[in-house]
Amino acid sequence: MNVIRFSDLCANGQAAGQRVFIRADLNVPQADDGSITEDTRIRASVPCIQMALAAGAAVMVTSHLGRPTEGEFKPEDSLAPVAKRLGELLGREVPLIANWVDGVKLEPGQLVLLENCRVNLGEKKNNEDLARKMAALCDIYVNDAFGTAHRAEGTTYGIAQFAPVACAGPLLAAEIDAIGKALANPKRPLVAIVAGSKVSTKLTILKSLSQNVDQLIVGGGIANTFMLAAGLNIGKSLAEPDLVDQAKAVIAAMKARGEKLGDASIAVPIPTDVVTAKTFSADAVATVKKANEVADDDLILDIGPETAARLATQLKQAGTIVWNGPVGVFEFAAFENGTKVIAQAIAESSAFSIAGGGDTLAAIAKYGIEQQVGYISTGGGAFLEILEGKTLPAFEILAKRAAG
Repeated sequence: MNVIRFSDLCANGQAAGQRVFIRADLNVPQADDGSITEDTRIRASVPCIQMALAAGAAVMVTSHLGRPTEGEFKPEDSLAPVAKRLGELLGREVPLIANWVDGVKLEPGQLVLLENCRVNLGEKKNNEDLARKMAALCDIYVNDAFGTAHRAEGTTYGIAQFAPVACAGPLLAAEIDAIGKALANPKRPLVAIVAGSKVSTKLTILKSLSQNVDQLIVGGGIANTFMLAAGLNIGKSLAEPDLVDQAKAVIAAMKARGEKLGDASIAVPIPTDVVTAKTFSADAVATVKKANEVADDDLILDIGPETAARLATQLKQAGTIVWNGPVGVFEFAAFENGTKVIAQAIAESSAFSIAGGGDTLAAIAKYGIEQQVGYISTGGGAFLEILEGKTLPAFEILAKRAAG
């Protein structure tokens, strides 16, 4: 995908003295007292801001935070805690500006944080008047917020239509590159791991991936539904029986591709053993069973060691790995082995790997493999829509602007 890159504008001097408007993703979790409990997104935004300042630009940054009501600013909607943390990371004061849509005064070398953009009337519905006003504030618009790239809002789409220049920040550009490498031009075999509690939330992803991947590994409640589709008893495990036909269709699509290409390895591998319990709790007794020996009162809470080992072998032989979701209840020690083995296999694989989704990132952190994953995506919903085969609005408008 061809987009203008902010790094190129800075490198060739085009950002010097310019008013730069950066849409960042600073939507961080907060405690009841408003303090920030996890600052990954703020830290991820720093390189783009530093790049703009180093280039001699006058820099405005904004983001949404939480779910404010448009036109009704409340103290809990304020980016004040973000401004404080950003200032600590940058080693300079970061003034917070409210009511900024009608004008912001700043000089090259200055940096301000513009108050919660979703408080502005018309932001979520991409109101054209609002978009034009925001575009008038800047010479260069920079989208560096992949987490909101699947939304066509005022600060993610509208402003990019009307700003003199619209480009991708380093974080967004890295996402574009990683996604292209993993899905547009993958080194094969391409293996996708799609796991989670419900097939329904990821059905379109599974259908889309079944047209392109060489191995489609399912886990969690999704795997249980696929086990039902394969004629296996899953006891009282979490599943969606009404979607068994859809699961069968995905299995058939993968099998058909394998037959067409003469490759029997193209498939959805169904677990051959599982880890069960009688109750869903951290102290439940874990029992490893063959997949065809699950009792009516069993809960399947993880894939078994035999299945995990087989999948690990496939992952180590992969050319590209896309990972979204843990394959078991990894939060409970007795049911974490499957996810742990898969994580370690990805870490040891020579494949290019891209991972995304909150639970996936938690698993990556738990097993300390951050440095071994090729690219860790910062956007949950946006990452899922990419896997569905959708073109994200933010990508679309930046590509249009690059094309002139």
